Order: sequence, then structure tokens, then C-alpha cells
Amino acid sequence: MSLRRWRPLLAAMFGLLPALATDAEDGVRSDEIRLGMANAQSGPAAGLGIGIRAGAQAYFARINAEGGVHGRKIVLIVNDDGYEPARSVANTEALIETNKVFALLGYVGTPTSRAAVPIALRAQVPYLFPFTGAEFLRTPVKPWVFNIRASYFDETEEMVERMTADLGIEKIALLMQDDSFGETVKSGVVGALHKRGMQIHAEARIQRNSLDVEAAVTALLPAQPEAIVFIGTYQQLAEAIARAKALGSAARFFTVSFIGTENFIAAAGANADGVYITQVMPSPHDASRTIVKNYLADIAPADVGYTSLEGYIDAAVFVAALRDAGPQPTRLELVKALEALNLDLGGFKVAFSPSNHQGSDAVFLIEIRGGKAVPVETMR
Repeated sequence: MSLRRWRPLLAAMFGLLPALATDAEDGVRSDEIRLGMANAQSGPAAGLGIGIRAGAQAYFARINAEGGVHGRKIVLIVNDDGYEPARSVANTEALIETNKVFALLGYVGTPTSRAAVPIALRAQVPYLFPFTGAEFLRTPVKPWVFNIRASYFDETEEMVERMTADLGIEKIALLMQDDSFGETVKSGVVGALHKRGMQIHAEARIQRNSLDVEAAVTALLPAQPEAIVFIGTYQQLAEAIARAKALGSAARFFTVSFIGTENFIAAAGANADGVYITQVMPSPHDASRTIVKNYLADIAPADVGYTSLEGYIDAAVFVAALRDAGPQPTRLELVKALEALNLDLGGFKVAFSPSNHQGSDAVFLIEIRGGKAVPVETMR
């Protein structure tokens, strides 16, 4: 065959080289970086996944409007797992194997993370900033897993300290989701009580994604607890408080940040008042913090809340690490960049190291008053 006849084939082959070079790492193209997110976009926990997605997309829209990172726009592919582990497995496999994402971001929940993380670890895909304080994601350190938010152990220590020191409460009961999420938070409560020579006064369990809480609440109240630490989702808590009040209980309710504060207030109405919630993010209305001021400028007013602020901060930290990973990022370079990150986003600090993949241990306290989340220093 003459050289003239080979020229079209050679041109086609050499024309592919730039594309092959830029696509060497899954999810990295010449003009975009693809991320995967699988969380609850439907079902009783949908507000959590929708909030995380809204916050992350708001920040990525800001960055993409500025030209992206090293000339690449960030594309977020979102799948719905309904807060069910089996669906999280299927979605995670699809994101890695079919969508070829660069990293996974913003999963919601302990049982779903427990199902998805082994898949990410086997594929060596970064599993970034899940919406859970579960200890298994933190100890021991997993090379591809990074958390921003404080742990449930951090939250429950602050909660128990405040309810005992400020309110003098002694009879503390648990109303908990009967799965790994419930067990993780329970461990934190038990540890915090043990430090103070105390123990759980009573316990009852509910099923994940079920709003049938009546039997559990009814079984718990004869013990006459002064406080009930609730471990579950926002619609369940709304149902539990309504049932407890109907039965004449004066017990006060406490819960951790996973509840989804704004979703809970909407679901519980006036019954939300008096509930204390530990938070791992600052107030989404505190514009004195630069990160919150920017967030309020970027987020749709209807989406403002603690959950979407967390998604926004998740996205900001990812972008900072991606910049540090260089113009031709790989997953390994992203991990190295994260482990060297020491960042003040403007009122919220995040720092990792090779031996610590939890970026923040900040815990904030709020009380629901008049249908609003009010930041407080104590429970007095």
C-alpha cells in the first residue's frame, strides 16, 4: 500500500492521541470532570439527598461559570438510592463501571455508605464527604475515604454534656433506627453516658424508612424518660413527637444533624418547638461567614438550610483539592492533595492529613423555637 493510501488512517490514529491522553483517568476529559452521587432523592429521607445535591450543584455552577478547574467544567451525575443499601450498591457500580466517574461525592447515610464503600475501595475511587458521622468511615483511616463533618461521637458527646450539665437530666432514653446508623449513634450516647457514670434508661427501635413508630413510642414511655435521643429521619421524628404528646409525655427530644433540620420543621410543625439538634455546620443564615455569604448568593432561596450548606461546602473542598491536584489530575493525586489540605473557606475550617481523614470536628447546637432553628450556646 502506498504512503498516500496510509495517510488518512495515520491521520485518524494520531488524531485520537490527545483524546486518549486526556481520558487516561476515568471521569477526566479535556473539557470536564465527572463526579457521581447516589443518595436519597425519593422516599422518607429524600430531603437529605435533595439538599446535598442542591448545595453541591450551586457551588459547581459558580465554578463552571468562572471557567471550571484547569479549564474543565464539573459534571455531577446523580442517582437515587432511596436510602436503601441494595440500591446504593447498584447505583455505585453503575457510576463507576458505566458512567466512569472520577470520584464519588455526597452519599447520604450510614447503612448506604456501609454498602457502597467496599465497592469504591476495590475500584480505588475516592469516596468523598458522605452525610454521616459513622465511625467506620473514620477509624481506621481508609485511603480513599474522606469525611468533612464531625463524627456522631463528637455530636453525642456535646449533646450529653449539655443535657446533663445544663438541664440536669438523668433519665435518658433512646428511640433508634434498627440498623447500623442507630447502632453507631447509640455507641456514642453510651460512651458519653459512661464517662459520667450513667447508662441508657430505656430503649425502643423503629425500622428504616418506616413511619410506623407508634408501637415503639408506646413501649418507651412507661419508663418515664426525661429525655429521648432520637436516631432516625425527619418524618419519623415528627410522628414520634406527635405520638408522645398524644400519650401525655413531657419528655424532651434531642437528635443529631442527620435529621435534616428544615425538613423536620416542615414535617413536625408546632411540635418541632423545643427540640434540640446538634449540627456539624454553622447556621446557613449566618452571612458574617464568607462561605455562608457566598452560599446564600448562589443557592435558591427555597433550598436554604443546613443540609444544602453541607453540600455546598463539600463541593468547595473538592474544588480546592482538585486545583491542587494539577492540570492533569488522577485519583491518586486528588488523594494526595486532600491529605495536604489545610483550608479556611471563610468561617469554616477543613484540614486533613495522611493519618486523619476527618476534616472538621466542629459541633454547633440549635433549638427549634417558633418554627426556626436558633443557634444556642447552652440548653439553660
